[in-house]
Amino acid sequence: MKLLRIATGILLPPLGVFLTEGISTAFLINIVLTILGWLPGSIHAVWIIVKHEERTNKPVY
Repeated sequence: MKLLRIATGILLPPLGVFLTEGISTAFLINIVLTILGWLPGSIHAVWIIVKHEERTNKPVY
């Protein structure tokens, strides 16, 4: 599922962020970045997706 979200984040950045975070400030920021240019939106989307995976798969000690 992570690979699918990353691919979506590269091709359609706001959709990738929406599938990961839902409607949030990250989603709104990503829409603005994508309007300014596809590359900033894609970088932000991949970053949000990877950070979300790190937060959810954090080991508990």
